Amino acid sequence: MVPAGGETLLTVKRAAKFFGSKLVFKEVSCEVRAGEIMLVAGPNGAGKSTLMRMMAGLSRPSAGEVVLHVQPERMAYLGHATFIYPGMTALANLGFWGTMYGLNPSRDALLALLARVGLERAAEEKAGSFSRGMAQRLNLARVYLVEPSLLFLDEPGTGLDPRSLALLRREIAGLRDRGTGVVWISHHVREDTALADTVLALGGRRVEYCGPAADYAMEAEAC
Repeated sequence: MVPAGGETLLTVKRAAKFFGSKLVFKEVSCEVRAGEIMLVAGPNGAGKSTLMRMMAGLSRPSAGEVVLHVQPERMAYLGHATFIYPGMTALANLGFWGTMYGLNPSRDALLALLARVGLERAAEEKAGSFSRGMAQRLNLARVYLVEPSLLFLDEPGTGLDPRSLALLRREIAGLRDRGTGVVWISHHVREDTALADTVLALGGRRVEYCGPAADYAMEAEAC
């Protein structure tokens, strides 16, 4: 296991975001390090997904700065949208994604990735026939193609069956143990805080909490 407190992968300094004259949040500062999971919490509309897009370099802050210390090809994003091609098989989807990343994985390597997420028997099935859980597991296999240093998870467990949700949590923990830095927005904050190292909680257009996940869990229990 890579210990918490590894190299800094992402730095956010006093970031703010406006949409027109509407303030989404302000004064957000945090760091994401290798081998750590940061859980982003807060009510609907607090700006969690907006903040994640800024962290991933997909949107610019209105004030402050976001500094990525990893190259774009070493980052991956997994959300509730799966981005799979329904008319292609699971194997073909993975092969296509590999070429998009400039990779040329062998058939055996792709089958091994599908086996890792429990889809080896569905390798030749069209992805359009997959359940929500199967589609998200295929999307997770896409992440493994990149072997990211920094992974962004925007509510990836939305609508998953218990088996797929358990596999997702297990694999997120495994990625962290291999040194990946993870930024994770979750619908299941109470349960997923136990897997996190730090929590950043947004509310009232500001940061309400930023610190150890264990302390945040104790505060939540006290409320």
